[in-house]
Amino acid sequence: MRKWISFPKQVGVASKQAHADFPEQAIYEREVGRSGFFGPATHFHHRHAPTGWSNWEGDLRPRNFDFNKLTNVATESPWQVPMLLHNANCKFRIWHCQRAMDYLVRNADGDELLFIHEGRGELYCDYGHITLEKGDYFSIPRSSSWRLEPIEPMHIVMIEATNSAYQLPEKGLVGNHAIFDPACLDTPDIDDAFKAQYSEESWQVQVKRHGEVSVITYPFNPLDAIGWHGDLAPVRINWRDIRPLMSHRYHLPPSAHTTFVADGFVVCTFVPRPIESDPGALKVPFYHNNDDYDEVLFYHEGDFFSRDNIDKGMVTFHPAGFTHGPHPKAFQAGQEYRKKFTDEVAVMLDTRHALTMGDVCASVENPDYVNSWKATDDNKA
Repeated sequence: MRKWISFPKQVGVASKQAHADFPEQAIYEREVGRSGFFGPATHFHHRHAPTGWSNWEGDLRPRNFDFNKLTNVATESPWQVPMLLHNANCKFRIWHCQRAMDYLVRNADGDELLFIHEGRGELYCDYGHITLEKGDYFSIPRSSSWRLEPIEPMHIVMIEATNSAYQLPEKGLVGNHAIFDPACLDTPDIDDAFKAQYSEESWQVQVKRHGEVSVITYPFNPLDAIGWHGDLAPVRINWRDIRPLMSHRYHLPPSAHTTFVADGFVVCTFVPRPIESDPGALKVPFYHNNDDYDEVLFYHEGDFFSRDNIDKGMVTFHPAGFTHGPHPKAFQAGQEYRKKFTDEVAVMLDTRHALTMGDVCASVENPDYVNSWKATDDNKA
């Protein structure tokens, strides 16, 4: 048995409440924490912004990728899509699906989570038929067979839970119906569209296992179920169904926006919400050293108020080892309470173990991103 060393102390000039009522002479609060936002933590009050570096050398640094520029990822099969970020627990890909799949795919390596960034399509799987639209999450259990028929070109974020399963977070004090009610989760249906694709013609299933693809041929379409019962099934939820936790007096940590949990990582969703209104409350994401996790953000739509020069479809990657926090202009805007509401929608992947970048990342990276926190006149505007 073991437990964290714990002896809460206050040294020097500091506020008693995290993320609020900062000392006038040190308005830059930095949270240093372990185990994501659930372990022991200390809050420093700095005279200068913890991200106010003047130079950066070495491979470890904040990164920004414009995956909109990847023109070679419009592939028919999701198993042909290159890995962008990955570790032993998860695989992060972006798939441009433009043509109907005339075969099935099956991921034997783990559950698959789809997030529909753009487009609309019909998905058929072991469990039936469901229509996927912009803003939908769709969680597919391991080894389920499925295929997509785009109604319009689809831009899809794919996150594999390798050797794991997607589950929902514990909601604790707020109860099971907060954030989104389980009744909001949709499942595929054995409807007329599903029955119409029954076939006695030959079909193939591309099965991915250990990253290698095998092909199984059937003399019929194996999506031929006439019904099912049980509590293991794919589920759909749209970000518009999420009702975020918030406080007008306290800026909640990213963990409050957790949507799915798997071994070694979480997926969070940031959705439109009012900005804190209490005079003493921090009004932008706080500077933090999330020293046990790598952080990936996919920007879906809206005005990304804590980042500068970020467009939809872009991805930022902030590994562990340095302070994460808002850009200078965003921090200044928060100090002046310029915005009363944020309309941003973003998907965050937080991984317990370090992520490796895929080979294609270098071709779409903005190498100047690390300099966007420098204290220049432009950044202060």
